[in-house]
Amino acid sequence: MNKNKVRMQNGITYAIVVGCWILVQIMDKTGHMTSLLRGILVPLCMYSILAISLNLTVGILGELSLGHAGFMCVGAFSGAFLTKCLENLLPNLQLRFFLAILIGAAVAGICGILIGIPVLRLKGDYLAIVTLAFGEIIKNLINVMYIGLDKSGFHFSIKDTMSLGMDETGVVIIKGAQGITGTPKASTFLIAVVLLLITLFIVLNLIHSRTGRAIMSIRDNRIAAESIGINITKYKLMAFSISAALAGVAGVLYAHNLSTLAATPKNFGYNMSIMILVFVVLGGLGNIRGSMIAAVVLTLLPELLRGLNDYRMLIYAVVLIVMMLFNSSPRAIELRSVLLERFRRKKEPAAKEAA
Repeated sequence: MNKNKVRMQNGITYAIVVGCWILVQIMDKTGHMTSLLRGILVPLCMYSILAISLNLTVGILGELSLGHAGFMCVGAFSGAFLTKCLENLLPNLQLRFFLAILIGAAVAGICGILIGIPVLRLKGDYLAIVTLAFGEIIKNLINVMYIGLDKSGFHFSIKDTMSLGMDETGVVIIKGAQGITGTPKASTFLIAVVLLLITLFIVLNLIHSRTGRAIMSIRDNRIAAESIGINITKYKLMAFSISAALAGVAGVLYAHNLSTLAATPKNFGYNMSIMILVFVVLGGLGNIRGSMIAAVVLTLLPELLRGLNDYRMLIYAVVLIVMMLFNSSPRAIELRSVLLERFRRKKEPAAKEAA
């Protein structure tokens, strides 16, 4: 694919995001925005970031990871922890939120490197099982963790709040299974859209760079890539850590959209990892725009079908099957290519006549 075509495709992806933001603003100004839709605007961007970042590992690198919710959990708690710690030192909430995003991304990225060094030596199902175990371990570790802050510094315990041994000025920040309470709601739709655009910029530019081509060559044929001097470990770790860091950003966005953050199975369990993987598979492996659209459609659909309560999940399942067939069925792929070719043939004479 030549550079002009790449730029055009990337421009279309950015335009879709900006167009959706403009549409939401118009709906809000004209009074057509419902409270239900307003409440899921930030989660839509969050799930899109998660789907795009996981596609970097699964679609571009070609490694099956089921621990994405674990990286999201790391980012969420590290970001929320920083925001609570700096509450008295930095009154400006937006500045604290910005720092939380940086810290969440950095901590999740470091975890990605530490996990990736031993784990990326595995392949296929073994890699999926180990990354799934990582997500569960992270969630359970946070559930037994108690951290407090007083004048003398931080206090840590895995028993209860009483064993922290703080003075009267002490504040408990992480309360075990209760998590972190009182997190400020700093996540807005505008910030979420900006973070989504930054994620797209990072991933799309990485894919179409020399590094991206090296990563895809490892996916296509590891032995051939290694034979021409490509450092397999380096590029696999790079893709895995960037993917983890972006999941951490989504986690910070998630944490600051709630008043209470707890590491529950619903929020950060393996079901969350599998749901993100569903977005990637249905959007198309390696298709960044498709992952984003699939995440939006599959997040919106259950909410918009709440009126059809008895048939809501049935319709959701049918849509999943149809999307899977449309994206993965050989006949559907062949039909799409035939229709696209016909469209191009019709377009060429019209362009010549206009010239």
